[in-house]
Amino acid sequence: MNTLGRSGVQVSALALGTASLGNLYTEVGDEQAHEAVAAAWERGVRYFDTAPHYGLGLAERRLGAALRELPRDQYTISTKVGRRLEPSTAGGDDLAHGFAVPATHRRVWDFSADGVRRSLESSLRRLGLDRVDVVYLHDPDHHAEQAFREGYPALEELRAQGVVGAIGAGMNQAEMLTRFVRDTDVDVVLCAGRYTLLDQRARTELLPAAARRGVSVVIGGAFNSGLLADPKPSATYDYARVPAELLDRALRMNAVAGRHGITLRGAALAFCAAHPAVAAVLVGARSAAEVRDTAEQFGIPVPDAFWHELRDTGLLPEEPS
Repeated sequence: MNTLGRSGVQVSALALGTASLGNLYTEVGDEQAHEAVAAAWERGVRYFDTAPHYGLGLAERRLGAALRELPRDQYTISTKVGRRLEPSTAGGDDLAHGFAVPATHRRVWDFSADGVRRSLESSLRRLGLDRVDVVYLHDPDHHAEQAFREGYPALEELRAQGVVGAIGAGMNQAEMLTRFVRDTDVDVVLCAGRYTLLDQRARTELLPAAARRGVSVVIGGAFNSGLLADPKPSATYDYARVPAELLDRALRMNAVAGRHGITLRGAALAFCAAHPAVAAVLVGARSAAEVRDTAEQFGIPVPDAFWHELRDTGLLPEEPS
């Protein structure tokens, strides 16, 4: 178990993300979702991440139902604020956001102090819990002013009151997360897709700044939304069609992995976990089989010769001196 910053909140090195349990891209049944969480628990996962955004609250409800049978003091759960859910009579579905669920609610961007509190209260109801351990500001990319001026101080207040144990921000970029690390007193940041075998933008400023400040980093998107899990022309990269150049690079990496007797999935996970600022690697799964495979790959050592070959062939940049 690793501790998030100076918070005292502990997380397992491998964490389960629940966007897929909110029907991201593909519909998942309640039983299948429950089995995925149970498989994670069986494999030693003790950190679970969710958000109202995932399936308009469906992921939170499913995660809460699955965790209800487990001892509350033995797992860590995080959710997010910044997108409040409001009832909607517009009908239709949620496919515009990638989630195959009925659009009974709509998302409202809200990083105000009141919005933060209301969002957290609603999340607790969906989860069926009286507390969560970590709360992230969720994707404040285009709402930076309100997030820093109102949303972040509200999280500080909740932490000071003991309502939550750790606070931070979660984004698909490294630049604003670096600002959170440098300019606030966050315990943790969740960086998705920007520290992987294919994209090391977080290595330039975010990870060094986090290490200096004693802020933990949780890495999401280790597979860049699928390409590094199974490189093929139909794979997605950052939730979109994979560019030909990146597909070629991933396929070449996959060939190197095969020569060294490992999988590209295992190498992708090991790369994310190895940085000293990283407290956990967050991986989404939609089934018990996917969870078990991820846990197995996470525990397999990657030979040094694999990394040397990647760097010698230019597939992975040299470590900064």
